[in-house]
Amino acid sequence: MTLQVEEKVLAAILEHGRREMPNEACGYLATKNGVVGHHFELTNQDAAPDHFTMDPAEQFAAMRRIREDGLEMAAVYHTHPETPARPSEEDIRLAHDPAMVYVIVSLLAEVEPIRAFRINRGEVTEVPIRVLAG
Repeated sequence: MTLQVEEKVLAAILEHGRREMPNEACGYLATKNGVVGHHFELTNQDAAPDHFTMDPAEQFAAMRRIREDGLEMAAVYHTHPETPARPSEEDIRLAHDPAMVYVIVSLLAEVEPIRAFRINRGEVTEVPIRVLAG
């Protein structure tokens, strides 16, 4: 499986992360025809630079909108303001859905800004990402 992401979505989640600095930003990514073309920004209730908790009301609203718009849930994303795009120990511990793709976006300069993973019982597997121009 390769996660195909439109370039505009990557730009939008990078911007979301920059707006939330120094805290982590979080949200959902949704697909249509197998391509991530939509992102849903959610509030990090923890307002912390090293972890996040999504607002439950916003989660339900985003899921409703995804269904209403004929989209499919593709991934959970969050930013790492001060570390590379790799799962932290907390990310691994809190990943409870082995079918979910977890996208991590680093805001550090000169590092690979976006990576995706599946996490199953502590085992981390990288999911290739293909950024689509246009």
